[in-house]
Amino acid sequence: MLRYLTSGESHGKSLISILDGVPANIELNIEEINYELEKRQGGYGRGGRMKIEKDKINILGGVRGKITLGGPISIEIKNKDYENWVQYMNPMEDIDFETKKVDKVRPGHADLVGCLKYDFDDARNVLERSSARETASKVAIGAICKQVLKNFNIDFTSHVVQIGNIKDNNKYEFDYIKENVDKSQVRCINQEIEKEIINEIDKVKSEGDTLGGVVEIRVKNLIPGLGSYTQFDKKIDGELAMHLMSVQAIKGVEIGIGFDVANNPGSNAMDEIYYDDESGIKRKTNHLGGIEGGMTTGEELVIRCAMKPIPTLYKPLKSININTLESYSASIERSDNCAVPACSVVCENVVAFVICKYFLDKIGGDNLNDLKSNYNSYIKRLGDRGWKR
Repeated sequence: MLRYLTSGESHGKSLISILDGVPANIELNIEEINYELEKRQGGYGRGGRMKIEKDKINILGGVRGKITLGGPISIEIKNKDYENWVQYMNPMEDIDFETKKVDKVRPGHADLVGCLKYDFDDARNVLERSSARETASKVAIGAICKQVLKNFNIDFTSHVVQIGNIKDNNKYEFDYIKENVDKSQVRCINQEIEKEIINEIDKVKSEGDTLGGVVEIRVKNLIPGLGSYTQFDKKIDGELAMHLMSVQAIKGVEIGIGFDVANNPGSNAMDEIYYDDESGIKRKTNHLGGIEGGMTTGEELVIRCAMKPIPTLYKPLKSININTLESYSASIERSDNCAVPACSVVCENVVAFVICKYFLDKIGGDNLNDLKSNYNSYIKRLGDRGWKR
């Protein structure tokens, strides 16, 4: 079973991950993995931290000569900013706990509840781990999963469809998104809307405020049957929602037309099925976003995620001191004022992990050759039933 754990603090020495369950003999393209990390750090509206960090993957085990060995893959991403925080974050030496102490808890963060749960008098113990810095690990893990799936022509992309109240309601083909999204500062395909978004980000930043938005993740060349209807915890849409909701600041996930199903009769919400000799079994539409009954249909997977505005504001909201209970303006940590473009990269790689997990569960195999053999056998059986790749 494919699984992972992450460890590390925002201003600690490193982020560490263990990815277990990757088959042997998968060749990793380290440059592609680092490019995913670079994209996560980009986007208009990012803050000063991204000028310090230049994230690169450092594989400590489970890979030899860029080839996976079948064992756990240990991954390090160093925090360059640790040099500026070593006197406050050193795990092995006595440190000054009072300096840089955070006792004014911030609305919208994990600060207050984390201090109550773990009995801390310093919210820095909470914010260091709850920080979205941890998403760098998620991106590295997803990027490795993409390396597995590209052997089977499964491809991923993502883009921004809304920031603040500015929406891009146009529909785009997968390949058009893939070709153009990295050219945009805000990962928005429409150049006119991109200009509007940048102006809005600048306006809100001048007001000391922040913006959220909506990102769309697309996956093509999937096979039918990833996931299962037999138990609630085997449904792939449930797992996708869980993993995406675990990304910091994500407050909503929808698949296909999502909440819009409530506005349509069944005849406009379902995807009619047809067959012809050339294309095999197909759907006329993709309203349900490539998932039926907790299983992939083989159609393109379409997922949207809503990201809340970053809660660290330069016009701080009212809160309390966790220790004295006095009222204060919430403390300010260095922050972005819009991280929606980066969020699309994070969510895309989170989806890649879930797809890879279910793909390996379905196809099975401890090494690439066994995977390919099992995959080809499944594709042949589907072909005998009328489904074509």
